[in-house]
Amino acid sequence: MNLLHHHHDGPAPQVGDEDDEDTPPIVITGLRNGFDGNIVHDGLDLTVKRGEIIGVVGGSGTGKSVLMRSIIGLQIPLAGDIEVLGESITDARDDSDIDIRSRWGVLFQGGALFSTLTVAENIQVPLKEFYKDIGPELLDEIARFKVTLSGLPEDAAAKYPSELSGGMRKRAGVARALALDPELLFLDEPTAGLDPISAAAFDNLIGELQATLKLTVFLITHDLDTLYAICDRVAVLADKKVIAVGTIPELLESKHPWIQEYFNGPRGRAANSSAQTKAVDKPIAEKA
Repeated sequence: MNLLHHHHDGPAPQVGDEDDEDTPPIVITGLRNGFDGNIVHDGLDLTVKRGEIIGVVGGSGTGKSVLMRSIIGLQIPLAGDIEVLGESITDARDDSDIDIRSRWGVLFQGGALFSTLTVAENIQVPLKEFYKDIGPELLDEIARFKVTLSGLPEDAAAKYPSELSGGMRKRAGVARALALDPELLFLDEPTAGLDPISAAAFDNLIGELQATLKLTVFLITHDLDTLYAICDRVAVLADKKVIAVGTIPELLESKHPWIQEYFNGPRGRAANSSAQTKAVDKPIAEKA
């Protein structure tokens, strides 16, 4: 089975997690964010289903990254509630919240790797923070495993970020984001700056990781190919809130001008055509 095109009909079950199976991993209600009197979000609601890849899109200034930062506790909202994995994120955060932070992984825009550390050392940073008694041999072993998991060659572990291509740096960022075996993966514009072939390979990686590790993936993107290839649903930010969330066919029925322009503009039509071509070709490719 090609994991990239495997779309599940419902939330994926978590092993040994029966009690939480029906609890959405992210629930946002009435979120209000602003800076210096400029309100970015007002009355924003969004519920993310367990085991889905949800794409978040919106025009410039709609606060896509601000929304992600709010969910992971880096941005304190003016009002509203955010629950992540059953815990309130809008309460005061401090270092005692180490347990909840170990249950998500984040790939910020640009990868945000430490340039003076090798890929393996970058992956080990969160491990050392959360598990202070892990020895160097086990740290190296875990780093090697995460490097392979992210689709990098094994020798990439000893390299510095400057020695890697853009696509490999993004994979190294994913390897570090997966260091603590999280349930949630946050990706901010992961294919930005990549050529189309590298971007498609990265989308494929995320689709396979989601299916293999049963992740819930929160993905900010403007890449229409990504949305068509791997996203189960798409949330659209406009007018300071989530104006629509659903599958792309569902969104195409919306009359909202931004949604129509985005999905039915020339690039949207091209991405849709490309996705349909891949779907037609898929059975032949799988037989090969």
